Amino acid sequence: MSRIGNKPIGIPAGVSVTVEGSQVTVRGPRGELARQFNPDISIRQEDGRLVVSRPSDERHHRALHGLTRALLNNMVIGVSSGYEIRLEVVGTGYRAEMDGPNLKLSLGYSHDILVVPPPTVEFQVENRGALIIIRSIDKELIGQVAADIRKLRPPEPYKGKGIRFEGEKIRLKAGKTKVGGG
Repeated sequence: MSRIGNKPIGIPAGVSVTVEGSQVTVRGPRGELARQFNPDISIRQEDGRLVVSRPSDERHHRALHGLTRALLNNMVIGVSSGYEIRLEVVGTGYRAEMDGPNLKLSLGYSHDILVVPPPTVEFQVENRGALIIIRSIDKELIGQVAADIRKLRPPEPYKGKGIRFEGEKIRLKAGKTKVGGG
């Protein structure tokens, strides 16, 4: 049995869930999310909770059971409290700044890079351009946006310069050593 798929999802106050067949819409104080799920998995509301069940113990249904429950839980958390990812910009001359709702990055290239946020994503820059805060109600989208920004200048292994997730450990390599000679 799926331990994750069997756990019911509690619906917090202020959040409403509409289930129409395999289409689920979640509305909350921060916004609205809708998603189409596999029709094999049944989703129903019982006593202020969402319950996900599968028709059989086939491998395909077992995989979808836990996935569906996890995606629904992410939707409920997103519209009630939202998600936040923090990125650190490390390096001499590397910085981030806001250009209206867009993010402008100076990463040592010959040009600045302008990142336009998708509709439910917002950026904020703190610590004089050394910290980028990304907020959204969609966990999948915020993770993809953060990964795309990190990909613009990933941390290099010798000095650790680049964009990294807050708290990410970068294993630094030893540089060249001077060999005495004659």
